[in-house]
Amino acid sequence: MSEKKSKVTVFTILRSALSGLVGIQNKENLESDFESGRFWHFFIAGAIVTALFMGVVWFAVSTMLAQS
Repeated sequence: MSEKKSKVTVFTILRSALSGLVGIQNKENLESDFESGRFWHFFIAGAIVTALFMGVVWFAVSTMLAQS
């Protein structure tokens, strides 16, 4: 039984980080990430996605408070 190893690209790493952020990562993708990817790639992508999310929330709250 030969199983095709999926190639990890920047797009798949970002997709996995975004899926993990909102909690919709499925088990097959999670296992594929652990088997074919490197920890630091996913760690850095997760940190960037988290920082961007926090920046958007901070900007939205700052804008709302400035208008009131």
